[in-house]
Amino acid sequence: MTDAPPSSASNSSSQPSSTKGDDKDDSALDHTLEEATEALIFAADEPIGPGRIADIVAEVTGRDKPSDADVEAVVGHLNETYKQQGRAVEIKSWAGGYRMTTRSSLAPFVKTLYIEEQETSLSRSLMEALAVIAYRQPVTRPEVDFVRGVNSDYAIRKLLEMDLVSVEGRADSVGRPLLYGTTDRFLEQFGLEGLDSLPTLREVEDLLDDPAFDDERAKLLQLDREEGISVDMLDADEETSSEAEDTPS
Repeated sequence: MTDAPPSSASNSSSQPSSTKGDDKDDSALDHTLEEATEALIFAADEPIGPGRIADIVAEVTGRDKPSDADVEAVVGHLNETYKQQGRAVEIKSWAGGYRMTTRSSLAPFVKTLYIEEQETSLSRSLMEALAVIAYRQPVTRPEVDFVRGVNSDYAIRKLLEMDLVSVEGRADSVGRPLLYGTTDRFLEQFGLEGLDSLPTLREVEDLLDDPAFDDERAKLLQLDREEGISVDMLDADEETSSEAEDTPS
């Protein structure tokens, strides 16, 4: 009997601790799936998938894990809310996940902000090589060379450094050359949900034939000519250096 009071006191002292823990859980439960989803998509440095969002929500709240369909429905509602309120952002599905982006109608403003960086990031040489790899992957360097008609060593090396392409393995042909393919970063940078979202060659031709595209095309061609000179010279210098290294002394 003498042990009863300490036991009672122990139970009493443990109650506030339990209540404190409950308060913490209640605070987490105050936030809806929609709020959590919006926060996670906004904060993520790369596309975040519905499964990952559901895992985090379940871990923080202690609730049952939401389904992917629940998350997708929330994203749809968020986009509808943004549209109704005239917000500048929307959520896009890229590379198997979600990213918060500015609306396409506001692209001219954002493009002006980053125009210099965009123009110098991908030269004509890089865009040609990237296009060949994107549409024919997995593809070897000799195959890229054949389509472009020039050596692509420099272009492929730069694309690897920019994490737009990666090595996917080796071909079974003579010499077992490396196979190249595009990365998730490529999908993200070009706003594509997957490779199936790449425009068809006919769509590209239609775009180039669109009169509304003439002015932009003229600017790009001028940029191509300016950048192509330096890029081709660099390719030539590298080929010369490579030949010099291969020449026996």
